[in-house]
Amino acid sequence: DIPVNKYIAEHLEKIIDLTAGTTIQELSFLIKKASCVITNDSAVLHIASYINTPTVAIFGPTNEAKYGPWSEINAIVKRDLVCRPCEKAQCGPGTLKCMQLIKVEDVLKAIRNTLAAGRGLSLDSARNALRPQAAGSRELYKRILIVRTDKIGDVLLSTPVIKALRENYPNAYIAMMVCPYTKDIVEDNPYLDEVIIYDKDGKHKKWRRSLKFARNLAKIRFDLALILHPTNRVHLVTFLAGIPRRIGYDRKLGFLLTHRIKHTKQLGEKHESQYCLDLLKYIGIESQDSNLLMPIKQPSQDWVDELFKQQGIKDSDRLLAIHPGASCPSRIWPNQRFAGVADRLIKKYGFKVFLIAGPKEIALVENLMKNMRNTAVNLAGKTSLSQAASLLKRCQLFISNDSGPVHMAVALGVPVISISGRNQKGLSPKRWGPLGKKDRVLHKEVGCVKCLAHNCRREFACLKAITIDEVIEAADSILR
Repeated sequence: DIPVNKYIAEHLEKIIDLTAGTTIQELSFLIKKASCVITNDSAVLHIASYINTPTVAIFGPTNEAKYGPWSEINAIVKRDLVCRPCEKAQCGPGTLKCMQLIKVEDVLKAIRNTLAAGRGLSLDSARNALRPQAAGSRELYKRILIVRTDKIGDVLLSTPVIKALRENYPNAYIAMMVCPYTKDIVEDNPYLDEVIIYDKDGKHKKWRRSLKFARNLAKIRFDLALILHPTNRVHLVTFLAGIPRRIGYDRKLGFLLTHRIKHTKQLGEKHESQYCLDLLKYIGIESQDSNLLMPIKQPSQDWVDELFKQQGIKDSDRLLAIHPGASCPSRIWPNQRFAGVADRLIKKYGFKVFLIAGPKEIALVENLMKNMRNTAVNLAGKTSLSQAASLLKRCQLFISNDSGPVHMAVALGVPVISISGRNQKGLSPKRWGPLGKKDRVLHKEVGCVKCLAHNCRREFACLKAITIDEVIEAADSILR
């Protein structure tokens, strides 16, 4: 470092040049007395972090998520390129553009914020002041895109993020990008300005169509994208749309994100809704409100009214909905047991029973009805998500496999019994279970050394270990 430091000292006035003139102990004492330390990714950065001196760190090819400062007040100055972080000593293209593109003004802005923090701002205010160099500040975000293009339950468990963003950015334009079959969940959400449909399996399946979608997305001029579930396509589409801040999990083309977060969801250490809310911490939002939301549409309410008229359902009737399907065999409780539960609850409580399922599960529901002694209303493949939600809203109880409609019922305040198999940590009820206070989860350990989920070699013994009596007991605890 000596030639570089000597050059700086020679070209500046009022500089005390201590190059090669201090021990580590002396350097540490000087850092402790400093109002701010400005450094590249170096040992000095980590000394300043340990001493807790405000730090401005300039990063090139190395990964700031691994090696960045951890002092309470810090700023990271960087330029995000497709190739960084590469974490290589030798630049492949040979240009070190990630360093060369950092301007003096970028560093000065970070220093000004750091010095302001050192003059008496609260710690929270200081952190917020520094975020333009890390993940962006609230002043920067005028147009926000939330991205969640997977399944029903996943989108429902993301709805707390929408509310938290609206509460913290009341004047921002907030949109959510979802797949066609989940749009009913977020349409009419009072905290959203727009729902954007990305049809990855249909209209936008071909790359030419996805590129056109990205160009149209670019026209909206979003300045922040929060990608709640990583996929190759959404990372590429948001990158091609030129959204300047793209925050998400570092997998599946994660290098295309500007701010990458280590993906640990497979450990199942917390609920999926909390994993979603955790992403907000990277833009300075702390929220513990995990209440789900699914608005009920008036046409769907009218549809249910007509259905009840056709079926002779009275206001005084007690209604039970059952969903016997799921997207994976490792989540499907035996059909005969669902039939047994339905018959016993009809006899015990006088329930009118509705069976709901998707188009792919019609045969499953027909088989269930054949195993029932009593009648039920078969709605398999006959409802939209909005219509199913309007029906669930009128029910006193919902019994289901571990699937998306469980979270729909939770959002609507309907008590749920969720029957869950699989003992992989990332697939367990701790991460995916219902959140309602009255809800019940039935889940058993059966001694498997390792859960193979849909590749189970024990004929889904964990599911078969759950008995009809246990479901009835759970229903009694809710209904009494």
